[in-house]
Amino acid sequence: MADVGKTLLAMYEAMRAHFGPQHWWPSSPLLAPHDRKLEVCVGAILTQNTNWKNVEKALVRLIEAGCMNVAALDAADGAHLAELIRPAGYFNVKSRRLKNFIARVRQVSDGGIDGFLDRPLGALREDLLAVRGIGPETADSIILYAAGKCTFVVDAYTRRVVRRHGLIDAGADYETVKALFESHVPPRAELCNDYHAQLVAVGKTYCHPTARCAGCPLARFPHRAEA
Repeated sequence: MADVGKTLLAMYEAMRAHFGPQHWWPSSPLLAPHDRKLEVCVGAILTQNTNWKNVEKALVRLIEAGCMNVAALDAADGAHLAELIRPAGYFNVKSRRLKNFIARVRQVSDGGIDGFLDRPLGALREDLLAVRGIGPETADSIILYAAGKCTFVVDAYTRRVVRRHGLIDAGADYETVKALFESHVPPRAELCNDYHAQLVAVGKTYCHPTARCAGCPLARFPHRAEA
């Protein structure tokens, strides 16, 4: 177990030395601090099954329409909201998910995103997972990047990297991969934040479905590119 912890931290240091700090989550400087938290929540929901560039376009449209606040999203007609977020794809489905999320925020905290997020991690995660359309990855993204609480986000890049490096089995589920990191990485939100971002950088640059190991900061660690 100790060796796994040392390996995970050594991998993190190698990635950070290669890519530098990632400063995630990207948010608009035009928004007030509490609305930036909301933007992270909205972005986490919109990024399901699409790429970040398309999500950014949708977020800009929401901001320009004056809809990046809880009251405006709550009041927005579902069809109008769907049109605003069209660049993110699956816009009708995601419009309903946003409305479900905003309804829960208003129910729990009288409309304030700060009040919704500023609760014990366990209660917050349970609440998020109860919202129709929000799964573990989206919930943990909101908890880590919007609420600033220590949880580890597992995505396809994370699974691919740790599977190829023999740290998980091919069939490991979300909670198993999450537990791997949370059992061996110091429980600091800023570390979980940057670690996940580093894994995304490796996944986008090198660890594609067909691995491109040359130049990868993790190439010196035992791995199987074909895994």
